[in-house]
Amino acid sequence: MNRPENLKQLQDTSKIWDIAVIGGGSSGLGVALDAISRGLSVVLFEKADFAKGTSSRSTKLVHGGVRYLAQGDVGLVFEALKERGKLLKNAPHLAHNQPFIIPIFTAKDRFMYSVGLKVYDWMSGRLSLGKSQFISKEETLKRLPGLKPEGLYGGVVYHDGQFDDARLALNLAQSADEAGTCVLNYVSVNSLVKNDAGKINGLHVSDKLSGKKYQVNAKMVVNATGVFADKILKMDNPEASKMIQPSQGIHLVLDLDFLGGKDALMIPKTRDGRVLFAVPWHGKLVVGTTDTLREKPKLEPEALQKEIDFVLETAAGYLTREPTRADVKSVFAGLRPLARPKEGSTKTKEISRSHKVILSESGLVTLTGGKWTTFRKMGEDTVEYFTQVTGEKLKKSKSLDMKIHGATNRVPAGHWGIYGFDAQPIQDLVNENKAWAEKLHPDFPNIEAEVIWTVREEMAVKVEDVLARRIRMLFLDAQAAIDAAPKVAKLMAEEMDKDEQWIESELADFHKTASKYLIKNNPK
Repeated sequence: MNRPENLKQLQDTSKIWDIAVIGGGSSGLGVALDAISRGLSVVLFEKADFAKGTSSRSTKLVHGGVRYLAQGDVGLVFEALKERGKLLKNAPHLAHNQPFIIPIFTAKDRFMYSVGLKVYDWMSGRLSLGKSQFISKEETLKRLPGLKPEGLYGGVVYHDGQFDDARLALNLAQSADEAGTCVLNYVSVNSLVKNDAGKINGLHVSDKLSGKKYQVNAKMVVNATGVFADKILKMDNPEASKMIQPSQGIHLVLDLDFLGGKDALMIPKTRDGRVLFAVPWHGKLVVGTTDTLREKPKLEPEALQKEIDFVLETAAGYLTREPTRADVKSVFAGLRPLARPKEGSTKTKEISRSHKVILSESGLVTLTGGKWTTFRKMGEDTVEYFTQVTGEKLKKSKSLDMKIHGATNRVPAGHWGIYGFDAQPIQDLVNENKAWAEKLHPDFPNIEAEVIWTVREEMAVKVEDVLARRIRMLFLDAQAAIDAAPKVAKLMAEEMDKDEQWIESELADFHKTASKYLIKNNPK
């Protein structure tokens, strides 16, 4: 992906794109992927970096949603299980089978969860990841050595998918780019362009790095901006009522030995009726999540102290070694773009996670709701509106079986796995400069060559792009990322021909962001 080359494509003011997508998270990239599978021309704009918002802050699960099954949302679970199975086939370097264990404390719970998960197994059909089964107390503690043994009856094992969310977003952007899509980060949409009949036929955008402005012509414009969807809807119609209710979820990252083993832990009912996961991820343990209503969407939301306390307290109820604030390596918050509930209802867990596609009078197509697992189906359902908006015929979608950039049957070992078929070319960069074989941080396996690769091939333009979303260090250990930042900034500056002032500015920006991922041991 070459940002300067893609920006050049915007200079041709006579070009009319089939679809212009606003938003470079899972929703927007899902739209781009499906559109290219049908041979449509696509331009995609992200005002920050790909997956900067909600799409890099998930629980890292590709799942059907056991709790949606409990709520009776059978249609969503069927759809998600199909998408889960396909994603594991289309991106085996990023998504894999993850066994989960639900701790069981009564015979009644054993029966209930065993039956429920057999239904879950059956619903996944040919794309099943493995059968669920009851295991004894001894086997449960052997597989989860960090689990409290008191009152434990046994465990129910089931299988779901686990993935790297920001890397998947990046690989989707690369797949789209390779198929001719013009994908751009750090380009914001300033206004919508309409014809005399009031129908949208383009956008005014500006490159946030150079300040240069462009007009882009398009037959259909898609608003896939997640929690910021209302902003684009207001741009289209100042009288538009609010559609989005942001709900915040936070995750704490701990050392893996708090749980031990390779299995994930699922607590189906915490004291407020929510689900808590503790999932092994890149050698750490991700614990979450919460569900807190927030009024205003933010690009960099922060965890509330009460949310941190809730996750720590809940985890302490199940782990032999109770985690404290001092044990938290990183804390990150994300905002779910839920459909605003009807008057009087405030329980976010009762709001369906199904996605919606809305067509405005102006022809603006808005995609809201949904979840990472179903990103491709969300894209397909959105692109289906192309005929309604343009009157043109649409080819059948082929995105269900599209391999995603990096996909390989021989996934490299260790931390190289997430790069898939790009792992070897990155390692080969060391032949160009032997110094690039050095580690970025003593506690992490990542080497300097990876930074060079992200600049050359993955459209990384800021230190945060590298440490937060290309290499996931900020999410795994915020202090380690802060320590590695000067080295990353220097490497980027040399590769991008930037000066000392750029390095200083980048480090100040990164430190400001990264400090939000550090937990305060003594909150006010």
